[in-house]
Amino acid sequence: MARRALILVEGHRSIGLLYAKAAQRLGLYPITLSVDPAQYDYLAVERLQAIRVDTDNLDALIHECSRLRASYDIAGITGFTDLDESVYATVAKLCQHFDLPGPNPVSIERCCDKFVQRQLLAEAGVPMPTYRLAADAMEVESAAAQIGLPVVVKPAVGSGSSGVRLCRNVEELTKHLAYLLGGKHIWRSSPRILVEGFAQGLQYSADTMGNAVIAIGAADFYGPPNFVVRENIFPAPLTDEQYKRIVDVSLSCLRALGLGWGPANIEFRWTEHGPVVIEVNPRLPGWTTPRLIQLAYGVDLVTEHVKLIIGEEWNLRRRHSHTAAARYLAPDRDGILDWIDGTSRAAAMSGVAEVKLYAEPNTPIVRKGDVRDCIGHVIAVSPSRARTETILQRAVDLIGWSITPF
Repeated sequence: MARRALILVEGHRSIGLLYAKAAQRLGLYPITLSVDPAQYDYLAVERLQAIRVDTDNLDALIHECSRLRASYDIAGITGFTDLDESVYATVAKLCQHFDLPGPNPVSIERCCDKFVQRQLLAEAGVPMPTYRLAADAMEVESAAAQIGLPVVVKPAVGSGSSGVRLCRNVEELTKHLAYLLGGKHIWRSSPRILVEGFAQGLQYSADTMGNAVIAIGAADFYGPPNFVVRENIFPAPLTDEQYKRIVDVSLSCLRALGLGWGPANIEFRWTEHGPVVIEVNPRLPGWTTPRLIQLAYGVDLVTEHVKLIIGEEWNLRRRHSHTAAARYLAPDRDGILDWIDGTSRAAAMSGVAEVKLYAEPNTPIVRKGDVRDCIGHVIAVSPSRARTETILQRAVDLIGWSITPF
């Protein structure tokens, strides 16, 4: 009998290994297809099979999967990347081609284009910021003038807050346009820029699987104009009425975008008018979110998603109720990371679930204004919100580092 395999298209520095481990626990053999497998350290460390293939080429992926089917029983296909969401549409097309469980490719493609997503949500009456699409600096400036500063300016396609900035005045707008259109931002096609009114209020996110809201978390950020997350916490501190309104809007988003299969992540700001949708991501979020949800509720979204991928019955029932929070360590300057210490003491604290570093000493630090700026995180969990926040702050206070400017 052929060995059952799970095909992973590309990898992910924060959740890629979680999927490989979940596959192994379920008796599957994970195989990663990547344009450059060496960029994912965990593949070599864990001795996971990886095959080099052009993952932008659907025909090349179909050919490789067909070749693998001669030796393996391909039970399912999924995939992910840190900053390029096009892989989700590619995965959906692969699943469709091989008649495997997966999302609707058309729905995924529409959702990954933030302008098309906005149009579909607007047609469904979902509350959103005012928005305009622009192709060059003149159109962006015109859109910003129509909407009124401050505005959020971002690429119409992308993830991880790459290229996303809050422009509070004309000077910041001009500076960001120089970045986006001056060759520093990598565009996969002709520039398409979304200009949106800034929805002021607390940030929340709803994580869904199928047509169910599994968890709602809260987040705050380091200072503008960037959107680099400082802290995430589950569950979000919400009243019953606030929780219900976020759930209702989340379900409206799923219906409008045709995302009734698999995971999705919906970001909100709670404004004076209630929840306003910032964006919908047709995927399980990376970073610490799956770990936080597991600690807070006992629900392993990665494992349950893999079960869905291979056509097995899943279980999203909450097993307990704790408060889990993550703090992200972000430097305040560019330069060489000389040293970082205190992590072992922080990890040894009661209530600290994880301390993880993304950078080692003697590493150059060049901030980009997105998720890549963070050099590590700390996760704490306890039965109460107050206790969790206290543990988290004490653990973070134990960690220090030094950066010598270039």
